[in-house]
Amino acid sequence: MSDMSRDQFGERFGVSHETLDRLRTYETLLRKWNPRINLVAPSTLKDVWRRHFHDSAQLLALAPMDVRVWADLGSGAGFPGLVLAILAMEKRPGARFHLVESDRRKAVFLNEAIRNTGAPADVHAGRIESLLALRADTLSARALAPLERLLPMVLRHGKPETVALFLKGRNHPGEIASASKRFDFDCEVVPSEIDPEGVILKIQRVKERNLG
Repeated sequence: MSDMSRDQFGERFGVSHETLDRLRTYETLLRKWNPRINLVAPSTLKDVWRRHFHDSAQLLALAPMDVRVWADLGSGAGFPGLVLAILAMEKRPGARFHLVESDRRKAVFLNEAIRNTGAPADVHAGRIESLLALRADTLSARALAPLERLLPMVLRHGKPETVALFLKGRNHPGEIASASKRFDFDCEVVPSEIDPEGVILKIQRVKERNLG
């Protein structure tokens, strides 16, 4: 696929110049900090608007319109959570994002990016398992853990009606099969807009099976 420009991103997601300016600020910080703390693979920065921004932004349409609390698990450099938080200022006003990241250096970067973009987000610099329950309406994660390990996080930090959105690759059928041995859940597999082998798993109504 060809590289995506800022203007192409704006057309695809129908966002204002103000939102694009915030994303440009984020991009500038990403390029500045990346040589120091290796936020993303350097080779992906030449196509950051598609590989990272578009990849993250495609989740927004799958989330509830009335989302108020969004938890992004293992945020890393802010994908998908910080991109979504910036878009939500225009597309989901009132939503608050909780970016969970155990790497302290990456957490410092996230706080700097939030300060410079004004994104409605808070950073939790610690392990997901140690946090008090966030009671999120929506959860997201990209390249964090197998589905079988993500579903306990949904149960801990979500609610019965929570929607979980997980970016996955070609091995997602095996992950679904493995997770199904321990959990009951509804799963919609949505093709990725940028990766021919990628998908978004839209997970709802998670329950742990009583294996007695």
